[in-house]
Amino acid sequence: MEHTDGPLVLGIETSCDETGIGIVRGRTLLADAVASSVEEHARFGGVVPEVASRAHLDAMVPTIERACETAGVALHEVDAISVTHGPGLAGALLVGVAAAKALALGLGKPLYGVNHLASHVAVDQLEHGALPEPCVAMLVSGGHSSLLRVADVTGHDDGIVSMGSTIDDAAGEAFDKVARLLGLPFPGGPHVDRVAREGDSVAIDFPRGLTARKDLERHRFDFSFSGLKTAVARWVETRERSGEPVPVADVAASFQEAVCDVLVRKALDAAASEGIDDLLIGGGVAANSRLRALAESRAETLGIRVRVPRPGLCTDNGAMVAALGAEMVARGRTPSSLDLPADSSLPVTDVLAG
Repeated sequence: MEHTDGPLVLGIETSCDETGIGIVRGRTLLADAVASSVEEHARFGGVVPEVASRAHLDAMVPTIERACETAGVALHEVDAISVTHGPGLAGALLVGVAAAKALALGLGKPLYGVNHLASHVAVDQLEHGALPEPCVAMLVSGGHSSLLRVADVTGHDDGIVSMGSTIDDAAGEAFDKVARLLGLPFPGGPHVDRVAREGDSVAIDFPRGLTARKDLERHRFDFSFSGLKTAVARWVETRERSGEPVPVADVAASFQEAVCDVLVRKALDAAASEGIDDLLIGGGVAANSRLRALAESRAETLGIRVRVPRPGLCTDNGAMVAALGAEMVARGRTPSSLDLPADSSLPVTDVLAG
């Protein structure tokens, strides 16, 4: 059932290289405007924080105006302002937080400083309706690989509990580094996914990090992709030294399979261990076609339901921040103060700033 009532909330997302402005009414998405600076970073092979911050400054006002026009609302009509205040790049976060404070103060509206990772969970409500609570959420992106038990997406009364996280390279980071090894453009995730469709996923037996028995005793729900990235690099270097061509599609497919195998295996194990029948997958890597297919096929055999937002809502966007803000308003959570800080290392369990 589509929700056409509820609080009208504008969300601002500037944690990395995309300026996202979203407007939602309750759980209905009215606008999702994004201005990306990815092309400015591509020549460096990764995100440059100062470049990202300046791009946010340039894009903020035009993107807000575009979102309001798309939604058919005026700024003074919104009920609240929601903004990502962490985690992320410090300078980039500051731009969004400053803009949100200015809007909240100028419009006389409440301000909600929310967690970027929890927003990736909340955004699914815009597509599939209210979250089953509890559920297990797996968030996979360029900076994070996390498993969470979500009993309340607003974080109330320990509503989000961390079950596991990455101990080195996150999944998205590994995709970017392997893409660079294979001569594929930045950001690497979509290009590895595309090339892998032409390859053989079992051509090369790459390692599955933290899945050995001794690792599972200490890191059952944690992730590690640094060793996999190194294994791919060594395999490619060996081929190049011997003068043999590198089968890019096979390497991409085999690497992708190793990542997705570990992610899905641990996520389903986490859900089963908690006796929870609902798994939500979010974050930029959730747009990966193989991850989606593997999760759904394996979950079906276990009787676990999988929810994944459409690809456009998996990557960073303002809609997810607005969605979490709307949930804060609907559940009567206390707004944040106007001295709200930007916190680049904000823990996932801190969902709403005081």
